[in-house]
Amino acid sequence: MSRGAAQIPPHHDPACWGCGANPDGLGLPPPGEEGATAYAARFRFDERHQGGPGLAHGGLVGAALDEACGLLATWHRFPAVTARFTVRFRRPVPINSDLDLRSWIESSRGRRIVVRAELTAAGELLADATGSFLHVPLEHFLQTPEGRAAGDEWRRRLGTP
Repeated sequence: MSRGAAQIPPHHDPACWGCGANPDGLGLPPPGEEGATAYAARFRFDERHQGGPGLAHGGLVGAALDEACGLLATWHRFPAVTARFTVRFRRPVPINSDLDLRSWIESSRGRRIVVRAELTAAGELLADATGSFLHVPLEHFLQTPEGRAAGDEWRRRLGTP
């Protein structure tokens, strides 16, 4: 059941490289609803993300796939963190080209959520990934002043003490 974007708590810090307002980041949109089982976004790497000439840095390709998996895992069951993550690079990833990123829940049992993702361009598979994520208590994030401030905001938005 969708609760509407205005009611969904913030799941990442606003400065997040993948989905935040970070000027060097990807600016990926959030999933549309709590409990989501699939995610899709279109984005571009640019010169800031370059490794070899005209190609995205492999670590950033992996980070984009991790973000697609992590966003979905967290919106599927809030909050969740990465436990294991594997990337397969299949083709070079161009900069300045439209890229399609999609992820889906493969399984969810107990605290563990397994998510798969693919990065494609014009229908060609460039990289894929599998991630295992763990649902964790909110207290996991409260170990820093920034985490405590975010936790207070999440609690306020969720209407919990």
